Amino acid sequence: MSPRLKILTLFGAFAAGALVLVVGVTALMPKAAQPVASGTAAVGGPFLLVDQDGKPATEAILKGKPTLIFFGFTHCPDVCPTALFEMSEIFGALGPDADKAQAIFVSVDPERDTPEVMKSYLSSFAPQLKALTGTPEAIETIKKEYRVYSRKVPLTGDDYTMDHTAVVYLMDKTGTFVAPFNSKQPPATAAAELRKYF
Repeated sequence: MSPRLKILTLFGAFAAGALVLVVGVTALMPKAAQPVASGTAAVGGPFLLVDQDGKPATEAILKGKPTLIFFGFTHCPDVCPTALFEMSEIFGALGPDADKAQAIFVSVDPERDTPEVMKSYLSSFAPQLKALTGTPEAIETIKKEYRVYSRKVPLTGDDYTMDHTAVVYLMDKTGTFVAPFNSKQPPATAAAELRKYF
């Protein structure tokens, strides 16, 4: 046998032995705990705000009805009124079933969005829409719970606008997050989707 062939044979035997050793040691090692997937994202949680009538509101208001939640502000020029209009159209498409669901508009601009301002703003939309506001600290808490981004953007003078997340959250009757909800689909289609959670 040539020296080269001897070396290759010895190397092959060594590699095979090493592989057996690795497999054996791996089999004897304790299994690492595997994370258990819940199937739902960690969206939502406890909060303490006030509604458009100045009454305290907690996450308990989400129980009993499927809920659409949207974060925005009353001085919003286009995205917020459009989203609330779309939700109003969905409630219109629900007809007599409209009160079996609800929608909540949460302010990301508590400095300007007092309960009185929110109540006046909601008067242009479906009665199933409610509004929540609170102290800046309380708003920061609910933003973290729902993974919402918002940022004050200065305009001319002392005026400002808000950049913010523009997602409609669908919560089921237990107050558990289901998924982002497409409120831009035809109202009848969106209403049929919402009915699945009654």
